[in-house]
Amino acid sequence: MKSNRLSLSRRTFIKKMSAGASAVYLSPFLNACSQSGKAYPLFSDTEIDVEIRLTAMRDAVQILSGYPTDVWRYKGELIRGPENTIEHIQDSYLGPILHLHQGQNIRIHFANQLGESSIIHWHGLHVPEAADGHPRLVISPGEEYIYEFSVLDRAGTYWFHPHPHGRTGPQVNNGLAGLIVIHDLEEAALDLPRRTYDLPLVIQDRTFDSNNQFIYGGTHMDQVMGFLGDTLLINGQLKKTYSVETRSYRLRLLNGSNSRIYKIAWSDKTKLTVIGTDGGLLEKPISKDYIILAPAQRTELWIDFSNRELGSVLSLINEESAMPGGENEFPIVNFSVDSQSGSSSELPQKLSKHVLNNPQEAVNATDPRQFVLQMGMGMSWNINGQSFEMEGVADDERIRLGDLEMWEFNNQAGGGMGMLLPHPMHIHGLQFQVISRNIDARYRELWETINDGLVDEGWHDTVLVMPGEQVQVLIRFEDFEGLYLYHCHNLEHEDMGMMRNYRVVA
Repeated sequence: MKSNRLSLSRRTFIKKMSAGASAVYLSPFLNACSQSGKAYPLFSDTEIDVEIRLTAMRDAVQILSGYPTDVWRYKGELIRGPENTIEHIQDSYLGPILHLHQGQNIRIHFANQLGESSIIHWHGLHVPEAADGHPRLVISPGEEYIYEFSVLDRAGTYWFHPHPHGRTGPQVNNGLAGLIVIHDLEEAALDLPRRTYDLPLVIQDRTFDSNNQFIYGGTHMDQVMGFLGDTLLINGQLKKTYSVETRSYRLRLLNGSNSRIYKIAWSDKTKLTVIGTDGGLLEKPISKDYIILAPAQRTELWIDFSNRELGSVLSLINEESAMPGGENEFPIVNFSVDSQSGSSSELPQKLSKHVLNNPQEAVNATDPRQFVLQMGMGMSWNINGQSFEMEGVADDERIRLGDLEMWEFNNQAGGGMGMLLPHPMHIHGLQFQVISRNIDARYRELWETINDGLVDEGWHDTVLVMPGEQVQVLIRFEDFEGLYLYHCHNLEHEDMGMMRNYRVVA
């Protein structure tokens, strides 16, 4: 249930957005206004709850033994707000974890000290057009962009990363990414593990050269398939073992890899207890033998070490699969049970209340909006036969504000190439429900090797669409007009142009 503060903040925020809509929309404001330090003023200084400076910069960190690794990273500084707003991950290239609360008004100063243009996308957050991080908003080195938005999302695990067209893959590979953890009153009322028992785990694969520097695949085939690293990092570190107590923990997993899809299980075949997805807590826990985690997806797990022997080790592993790069089983992260705990949390059987939309009420319930995922000429991925255009919007990509729509992603071959790969499809600005999956009989054998690990319950901003599969999602376009993106979150496919705009109009 939403707090009174959120409801008031949300109404005030939308009113301000409506009043300033024309000023925001005229946004070639992008560079001109960012240079002057004003992207668009939504709030007065007295209305700001949290103000942060995030600087994209070059640095060096010690990841492997020997030479330090040159990285690109976000450095965070709290200007005002609660002291625990920014949590730094020690000895990591990852940006800080931002702890935000539903209903807060946020101002973030993004300073670009890289050698190329960039912009930040707040992945999973429901924000106005000018705060979403569209690639047309990029700022040049030495410039600053100011974001302002109100936190309207549920408690959950979100993240931020760069979004310049054609350069998202290499910029993320160089280190630019960070977590966002949102808290709300509904979650606070639950007896969930907190503080040191609430562990973020950002999973990324990287390749290093002989001098410990990142290598990024730049060949056309790397772009077609998606870049796969040969070394697994957790939270930007080579560390693979965490010391735990005999009690329960909350694990927040983010697949921050460019293209690798993980098939995650416990090493001793204990069932995974899933409590959350992209858009926050599930209504109740669910049990899985394994889960599939595609790029950009998040999942939250509950694990209780209470009955484990001291000195024992339990591992999350990647099970062998037919996914690209999944040919071999390998460990992801280990948990060593090293000490006794005097207290623990019991798994709540009721986690949250979801107010779900009714598919029959969609304006296109009997005729879903179609998005065909295919390969065109020159072995280049596209959507509906079209590649990305910076401000291009097709007639079938225009949406009325307030409409509830059914979208169908259809993963099929095209252009005579006959190549099919999985595509994790991300829709900017909103969370959606996964309604149905249908698989072409020719591809059922592959699909059945991963289908039981798909977590379609709850709210999502990214959905995996397997070869030969049609996936329907239900999404309401509320609150904000403007130009937003939808794209494959295989970052190489995105950079190749497997990305399109949709425009919401009143």
